[in-house]
Amino acid sequence: MGRIDDLANRYVADWAALSPTGATSVGIAGHDDKFDDLSPDGYAARAELTRRTLAELDTIEPVTEAERTAREAMQERLGLELDRYDTGETASEVSVITSGLHEIRMVFDLMPTEGEQARANLAARLNLFASTLEDYKTTLRESAAAGRISSRAQLIEVAKQCDTWVDPDGDNVFHGLVDRLGEDGSLGAELRRGAAAATAATAEFGQFLRAELAPHGREKQAAGRERYELASQYFLGARIDLDETYAWGFTELARLEADMRTVAAQIAGPSATIDEAVAALDADPARTIRGRDAFRDWMQELADQAISDLNGTHFDIPEQVRRIECMIAPTSDGSIYYTGPSEDFARPGRMWWAVPQGLTDFSTWREVTTVYHEGVPGHHLQIGQTAVRAELLNRWQRLLCWVSGHGEGWALYAERLMEELGYLDDPGNRLGMLDGQALRAARVIVDIGMHLELEIPKDNPFDFHPGERWTPELGWEFLRAHCRVPDEMLRFELNRYLGWPGQAPSYKVGERIWLQAREDAKARKGADFDLREFHRQALDLGALGLDPLRRALARL
Repeated sequence: MGRIDDLANRYVADWAALSPTGATSVGIAGHDDKFDDLSPDGYAARAELTRRTLAELDTIEPVTEAERTAREAMQERLGLELDRYDTGETASEVSVITSGLHEIRMVFDLMPTEGEQARANLAARLNLFASTLEDYKTTLRESAAAGRISSRAQLIEVAKQCDTWVDPDGDNVFHGLVDRLGEDGSLGAELRRGAAAATAATAEFGQFLRAELAPHGREKQAAGRERYELASQYFLGARIDLDETYAWGFTELARLEADMRTVAAQIAGPSATIDEAVAALDADPARTIRGRDAFRDWMQELADQAISDLNGTHFDIPEQVRRIECMIAPTSDGSIYYTGPSEDFARPGRMWWAVPQGLTDFSTWREVTTVYHEGVPGHHLQIGQTAVRAELLNRWQRLLCWVSGHGEGWALYAERLMEELGYLDDPGNRLGMLDGQALRAARVIVDIGMHLELEIPKDNPFDFHPGERWTPELGWEFLRAHCRVPDEMLRFELNRYLGWPGQAPSYKVGERIWLQAREDAKARKGADFDLREFHRQALDLGALGLDPLRRALARL
C-alpha cells in the first residue's frame, strides 16, 4: 500500500467518526450508538473532510497502476460529492427514497441485535432519534431560506411515508423492532421508551414537512438541465450526451418490446399480445407463491442455487460471498434493494423486499431476474468481491466507493448475462427479464424527459403524444402503458424518479457502458479475450465511476 492508499484509509477512519450512521451501513464497528450530526455544522464538517482529502490527494503522484486507479476513483467521487454539497443538493434533498430521515430510519435494519451491548446501542439510537431530527429540521430550514428546497409534491409524499411508518396498523417500524427483540428489565424499558420517542418524532417530522416546508416547496418537480447534468454525472461517474441518450431510450424500449412480443407468442400462442401472455403467467398456479415468508424462502433458494452453479464455472466467488440472506423489509414502500456485508462479514449481504401493504401473492416469473440482479452475479457478487479484496483495494475502495451507474449497470448487465448463460430459457422467466429491462429503458425516457421538460419526438415509435412536452402526468401514462408493474409499486417508482433526478437512468445507461466496455476489451484482446477473466479483472478494480472504469480497463 502506498501514500494514496494511506490517505484513503485515514479518510475512512475520519469519515466514520463524522458519519456513525454511514459507518453502521458499511459495517464499520464502534459507532452504533450515535447518529450523524444532521445540523448545518455537521454537513459542513463532512464537506471539509472531503475538501482536505482532495487537496492532499492532488499532491500525491501514483507510483503503481493500482494507485493510479484508486486516485482517479477518489478524485472523481469526492469531487462530485463536494460539488453536490457546494450547490446545496446534499443538505436540502428530501425525496421518497433519500433524505437525512431515510438514512437514520434505515440504519436500524442493519444494526446487530444480539447481545446486551448491541441492544444498548439500539436503545441509545432510538433515544437520540428525536434530537437528530431537530438538527435536521434546522438544516432544512436554513436551506429553504437560501432558496434550496425540494418540490412540494415530494415533501408531501415523504410526510405520508412518516404516517405509514408510525401507524400501529401500518409498518409500525420502531415499536415493531423493539417487540421483535422481546427484551425485559431496565434495558427493555429503555428500548420501549426510545421506540415511543422515535415514533412521536417521526410523526411530528411528517407534520413539519406538511405544515412548514411544503408551502414553500418548489411547484415544479422538474430539475432543469443544469441540476440534472450534475446529478447524471454523479450517478453515472460519466458525462453523457443527455439528448442522444433520451433518443436512444426510445430505440431501446422499442427493441425490447419487439422481443417481448416474440416471447409472448411462445407463451400464449402465435397471435397473443404481451398482456395476454402476462395474464396467462399470472394465472399459472405453478408460478404463484402465496405469503411473504414463502416468497422470501423461494428467493433464498434461488439465490443459493445461483451461487452454487456459478462458482467455479463462470466466476470465482470468494468463500465469504457464498452466503446471502433474503429479507422482508420492515417498511412497505414497494422497493427492492441490496445492502452489503459488514467489514468482517459477520453481517452478510442481504436482499430486501419492502412489500407493499396488502400484497400477498407473488409471481415468480417476474422476480427470477430480480434475484440475479440483487444476488449473484449482480450486487452481492460485485459488492462482496470488492469487500474481500483487501490485498488489492484500500479501505475507501472496499467500503465507501459506490457509483450507481457502475453498480446498477453491472446488476442489469448480470441479468442479461444470465440470459446468455441459459438461466432464462424458460419463456416466462425470460419475459420477466425483458419486462424489467423495459421498465429501465422506459425510465431513461421518462426521467430525462420530465426533468428537462423535453418535447416528445413527433416520430416516436409508440405514437405517444407526439410533439407535447413531458409532465409528471404524461410520465405516469407512459409508464402504465409500457410497464407491467402493480400500480402501487409503479406510483412509488414515478415519485422516486421525480425526487431523485438522474438516478433511474443509471441502470440502463450503466449497462450500456458495461456492454461497450466488454466489446472494447474483445477488440483489444482479440483471440485472447476470456469472459471469465474480463469479469474478474473488472470486479477487482472495485467500484468506480464509469469514465474511470473505462480508462482503467483500457490500461489492463
